[in-house]
Amino acid sequence: MELSGSRVIAADIDAVWAHLNNPDTLRACIPGCEELTGSPEEGFAATVKQKVGPVSATFKGEVTLENVIPGQSYTIVGEGKGGVAGFAKGSADVVLATVEGGTALTYNATAKVGGKLAQLGNRIIGGFAKKMADQFFERFQQTVEGTDA
Repeated sequence: MELSGSRVIAADIDAVWAHLNNPDTLRACIPGCEELTGSPEEGFAATVKQKVGPVSATFKGEVTLENVIPGQSYTIVGEGKGGVAGFAKGSADVVLATVEGGTALTYNATAKVGGKLAQLGNRIIGGFAKKMADQFFERFQQTVEGTDA
């Protein structure tokens, strides 16, 4: 499954980049994130609790940053296991560019699921993945712009 999107964040590129690499920002923005530890250099360990259709699971996983071009782009790669619910893994290319009004953040992501999750079908999984991406980037934008509630 593939996802892509973009949004303009009312902040300079350095501020957006700093937040993309800040564990506290990422923890606050990832839907269902209960724990996130680590660093951009060493990678992150995360615990995320989610309900996808009728399947609830706590995923424990690892996230690393690859192809890092400071202040411009990186590829975020992650994999999580949710016990009997199955697994999820994927990557996203994130690119920043200075535009009028702030910074354009563009992402292209691929995701793969297995186990019980895969049995739910592409329509449910695709809708869930899009919803999670939208929630993450909405929260991220609000955090960076200082407009979060």
